[in-house]
Amino acid sequence: MKKLDFDWRPLLLAPILALVALPLTGSFSTWLTLTVAGLAMGMIIFIIASGLTLVFGLMDVLNFGHGVFIALGAFVASSVLGLMGDWTGSGELWRNLVAVFPAMLVAMAVAGAVGLAFERFIVRPVYGQHLKQILITMGGMIIGEELIKVIWGPAQIPLPLPEALRGSLLIGDAAISKYRLLAVAVGVVVFGVLAWTLGRTKIGLLIRAGVQDREMVESLGYRIGRLFVGVFVVGSALAGLGGVMWGLFQQNLVPQMGAQVNVLIFIVIIIGGLGSTGGALIGALLVGLMTNYIGFLLPTLTQFASIFLMVAVLLWRPQGVYPVANR
Repeated sequence: MKKLDFDWRPLLLAPILALVALPLTGSFSTWLTLTVAGLAMGMIIFIIASGLTLVFGLMDVLNFGHGVFIALGAFVASSVLGLMGDWTGSGELWRNLVAVFPAMLVAMAVAGAVGLAFERFIVRPVYGQHLKQILITMGGMIIGEELIKVIWGPAQIPLPLPEALRGSLLIGDAAISKYRLLAVAVGVVVFGVLAWTLGRTKIGLLIRAGVQDREMVESLGYRIGRLFVGVFVVGSALAGLGGVMWGLFQQNLVPQMGAQVNVLIFIVIIIGGLGSTGGALIGALLVGLMTNYIGFLLPTLTQFASIFLMVAVLLWRPQGVYPVANR
């Protein structure tokens, strides 16, 4: 019966936005280029936001320090890729991927380990106290940024794409970036793994049950506290992965990059419904598409496009497209 009650209307938002933009862009090739770029940007934002969505939706923790894991993942990946110049400089795609994927895994491992310490010493003392969570996690992010400056320096550093991922594929007159296609594929895999884990596994069942009635689950012998710590670590690791993707997308890194992306992340999870993984995906795709379409049509309004989008969605659904409280 739950499947019959599923609200499919939010799934139409991204296709409707794309169809509305089609006649405005002037040509199909321009529209296709902008759409793929928007989907890629949206998938990268989703990867970053998915970690914060998990932490807030399942643990009720407002982690404003999420940005430090984004920056940390990107900088760690830059160091790993710097050691694999022979692989990233090759024109063979498989050699580039052999360099990029280990860099992603190392970035996720380091971000997850730092996330474990972050939860233990910064977040744990303020569970259930949202105002203190905001203040102390923002302080943690500032400290994290300063430590990144100590290790990698305060200056901007380049993070060029591997050789085979540069350039574009031509589909008719449309130029589709190779890296953006990879970003879409990685985003789809991350969403699939999250959806399967939360909806089809015992761990997902325990997490969801622990959110609803922690005492009852603990009375059955399960240690929900440790499970929630694992959720925080996974959320931090996903932020590290998103940082790698975002850094390659921008092709340069600064210690403040996580804080700069934080605004987009919170817009996405507000649109999605504050804790909904599916809602975060829809919100991220809408933000990516809107940013690219507005950037082409009305460049002066690009900075405000995401805010306009959030206001429009909240006027339609004040609690977001898939509010967790209603599931």
